[in-house]
Amino acid sequence: ESCDCDPRWASVNRGVLICDECCGVHRSLGRHNSQVRHLSNTPWPPTQLQMVQTLYNNGANAIWEHTLLDPSSMTSGKRKPNPQDKVHPNKTEFVKSKYQMLAFVHRLPCRDDDSTAAADLSKQLHSSVRTGNLETCLRLLSLGAQANYFHPEKGNTPLHIAAKAGQVCQAELLCVYGADPGAPDSNGKTPIHYARQAGHQDLADRLMEIQYELTDRLAFYLCGRKPDHKNGQHFIIPAQMTDATLPISLQLSDHLFEELAMDVYDEVDRRETDAVWLATQNHSTLVTETTVVPFLPVNPEYSSTRNQGRQKLARFNAHEFATLVIDILSDAKRRQQGNSVSSPKDNVEVFFKSVGSRHGSESQEIDQPDYDSVASDEDTDTDLRVGKADRAKSLDSDLSDGPISVQEFLEVKNALSASEAKIQELMKANSNLSEELRLMQKKLQSLQSENSSLRRQVSTQQPYQAPGGPDHPNPSSPSSSSSSSSSSALKRHLSAQTSRPMSMYETGSGLKPFLPKGETPYPEETFPTLQPFPTYVSKNLPLASSPSFSSPCFLNVAASKFDKQSSVSDGDYDNTVNESDLDDSGFGRRCRLRSSGWMGESGSIPELDDHESEPDPSLPSTEDVIRKTEQITKNIQELLRAAQENKHESFIPCAERIHVAVNEMAALFPKRPRSETVRSSLRLLTSSANRLQSECKKASLLESSPPADVQLVTQQVIQCAYDIAKAAKQLVTITTKENNN
Repeated sequence: ESCDCDPRWASVNRGVLICDECCGVHRSLGRHNSQVRHLSNTPWPPTQLQMVQTLYNNGANAIWEHTLLDPSSMTSGKRKPNPQDKVHPNKTEFVKSKYQMLAFVHRLPCRDDDSTAAADLSKQLHSSVRTGNLETCLRLLSLGAQANYFHPEKGNTPLHIAAKAGQVCQAELLCVYGADPGAPDSNGKTPIHYARQAGHQDLADRLMEIQYELTDRLAFYLCGRKPDHKNGQHFIIPAQMTDATLPISLQLSDHLFEELAMDVYDEVDRRETDAVWLATQNHSTLVTETTVVPFLPVNPEYSSTRNQGRQKLARFNAHEFATLVIDILSDAKRRQQGNSVSSPKDNVEVFFKSVGSRHGSESQEIDQPDYDSVASDEDTDTDLRVGKADRAKSLDSDLSDGPISVQEFLEVKNALSASEAKIQELMKANSNLSEELRLMQKKLQSLQSENSSLRRQVSTQQPYQAPGGPDHPNPSSPSSSSSSSSSSALKRHLSAQTSRPMSMYETGSGLKPFLPKGETPYPEETFPTLQPFPTYVSKNLPLASSPSFSSPCFLNVAASKFDKQSSVSDGDYDNTVNESDLDDSGFGRRCRLRSSGWMGESGSIPELDDHESEPDPSLPSTEDVIRKTEQITKNIQELLRAAQENKHESFIPCAERIHVAVNEMAALFPKRPRSETVRSSLRLLTSSANRLQSECKKASLLESSPPADVQLVTQQVIQCAYDIAKAAKQLVTITTKENNN
């Protein structure tokens, strides 16, 4: 789709055909972004292939390239790669922007409530699936419509409507995007029931196959055949393994077992697709092209622990991976039928050799001959040939192991589990220590720089002058005598304590701090605003022009409370107590609350009480809050990477994902929490998310502006992301403290 080459692959969920070069990039994105299948060397369900071909013929590619095809919507200046362009980086960056960042998809006008917009799109999808307009449904799904949306008035899902209307391709598309064929409607009937009642027997049989797609794919990977669902056979487990193994998933809950089964399904898809890829490529270019996907790509929706476990599945050889697949099939059948766990027999033998030989016979046609023939046909790389021969010999030795008793199997499995847990614990501790060391080094450098700057300022003994005007009186006038005396007192105090570093950020007179929508600016002599700004701003603005240092309020407070100044860091959001206690009189707290939009319309300041007398039972669990925080953090990391790479066209998609994650996290808490601290943190979280969307829109409109304006807006975007992360961190700390009481 990015060139005019002969397409031999298809992306099922995107509805496009792709060439070999783009296929390697699609596979590196992961199945959560693009589900890749070969058009001829992969077994296809006929109706699914028909769905993909219909989307391709109707121009589904235009959905993902809307802004490139519409001249009035072009703002980024990007172009589509030519066939002569290199795969890396030209085509790689284009495919990632198109399918991972969705940078060229048509965006609807932003609304105040994203949940209402998603519900409207889902209702439109609910109405469209009864027709044959397949590309319309794909467009709605690309905009955020939910395939499993339950209509509150009609009491069913879009798949119920498509099954009743006999729309086979619509049902295939919905299932690719996560629709559940076994979901009941308000009457307790599933889409399979409606398809049978309407006389669509083939569609009902296909929906039954989709319902068992995971176990069918695992069974086909082991023994090359699928169950006969029409005759009531829903599971196939190798006979030698049925009573001989103890599934390692017996101790997992249903939720964790589902996650494990999904991860193994993705690994099976990666191995089979990799085998087809190696069998269909020109092996002389494989040595130089970095197109092989050695393990499952990272899914930002999953936790780091789960992503690490998914990637370690690639280290299993055929012997180990077949054992894991059989365990999952056995336990899936047991959980489906509701059977209890039965103890295994003593001293039973595990016949891995037969299963391994069957798996090896399949790979003789797909993996080994094509992959090994590269060295024998080309005969140019002796080391590569020796390495492949050693790997084949190791695989044969794994498949020819002798009988293993249950006791030995359990001992090795327990030892392996303990080792893996210890490794995970050490890796996590190492990561935490490295992050803390990096933050400490950054703070130390910031403090040293500020200390040196302040020493130079004090040594020059240059008085501060405020600009003339009604808000900043002239020091020579009688009305400003008290301000001048306070300034002299402060300079003497600073000269006496030059060894004590002071950290203070200021806002230049020409740059006003950001105020949320609806917030009115306050006089600077009453509430000085302390905002972190980039280095280039502070270098261009002289210190003498800063109203923050010349205001009477700041001089009085600084002269009386200098010993209690604390350093303000703009690079991290660790939960420190000193940050919230800048002044005993509440001056620093009022300044921050006023600038962050935490104060109400009457101007009252909420009291932050961090010591609740008893736990709040209405707060959500710590695990739920941490899970939502991880989603917010991952999206913020994507935004920061886009900012570092100057990809301003990616700001709006990242901001929308952050806004959705913030709304999901805020929905965990009650509308009126009992703790004022929780309410303040939630207000900061939601207001910062709204500010982030506004700033990202500004950034997307400044492509042709001077670099200083673009950098300033980018700094505001980073500041909003910092406020969101800080509020999320506060909520995690509060819920952890409340739930542990």
